[in-house]
Amino acid sequence: MERSDERFFIFILPLVVLALSLCVAKVADAAVSLPKPVKLEWHYYRVQNTCRDAEVYVRHQVELVYKNDKSLPAKLLRLLYSDCFVTGCDASILLDGDYSEKTARQNWGLGGFELINDIKTVLEDRCPGIVSCADILHLATRDAVHMAGAPAYPVFTGRRDGMTSNSDSVDLPSPSISFDETLSYFKSKGLDLLDMVTLLGAHSMGRTHCRHVVDRLYNFNNTGKQDPSLNKTIATQLKNLCPPRVKKGQSDPLVYLNPASGKSYRFSNTYYSRVLSREAVLEVDQQLLYGNNDTLTIVKEFAAGFEDFRKSFALSMSRMGSINVLTGKQGEIRKSCRVINKN
Repeated sequence: MERSDERFFIFILPLVVLALSLCVAKVADAAVSLPKPVKLEWHYYRVQNTCRDAEVYVRHQVELVYKNDKSLPAKLLRLLYSDCFVTGCDASILLDGDYSEKTARQNWGLGGFELINDIKTVLEDRCPGIVSCADILHLATRDAVHMAGAPAYPVFTGRRDGMTSNSDSVDLPSPSISFDETLSYFKSKGLDLLDMVTLLGAHSMGRTHCRHVVDRLYNFNNTGKQDPSLNKTIATQLKNLCPPRVKKGQSDPLVYLNPASGKSYRFSNTYYSRVLSREAVLEVDQQLLYGNNDTLTIVKEFAAGFEDFRKSFALSMSRMGSINVLTGKQGEIRKSCRVINKN
């Protein structure tokens, strides 16, 4: 049976949870349980003996920033998503330029760049020309979300960096697309329904701009009314934070994707409870309640059991990290994450 078979989610999901149960406590155990992405290695820099303490250096820098910025995990998750879901996990999102991916409208407001650049500076001092920016982004994200309460899932390494970045290549979907469009988008990246439902759970923390919410509040599907699937109490709260966008240049406030997490930015399964209660802020999240029976089964299981969600998150993050990776002689190892090498 292929993993994309719809019957998988009803009958096999509990078995996945059981099979991964040994991998939650220790990263080493997880490395055995989780599938290894093609062409990447577990502890690549240690195995190759090129930069044995690379992961230690990354973790230390993340810890220093996380102490003063609890929003770091949400920033890095968004940054990683914006990288992998465009041209693949090649760190192209980190490149500077007037028409680079980071300048695309869909990527306005991204954060975390400074930390990745700082980590690269440290590693270039200790292991010059060895550790890719792409691997740094994955390792830093893993460590940050673990500090926020996610599992310390294994990151397979050995990626190389892309050498191009074009804002025209950014095709990230609107948070208001339909359930079928969302699923189709994830499948186009080699992921499936379980991955989609799991990875959207990253919205258990972080913030979004009001411009992504106002249609649900004031003009859902051009009806001039609010989204009937949105809890009325939550709608009132959001309207107080997000006024109608009626004039050019008006402010675009930020609202928490999951008020239950709020300023603490803790990783939790309350996201799924909010979906069931019709309290999801983004339309793409709320549509999980109305997708199909398999989707609802997963949402209910994750809402009822945090560990089930944690284990599935570890698996899906590992799968996402293998999207269109560059290895071998492909790409390069940038000396600076902001620019390609001169040669």
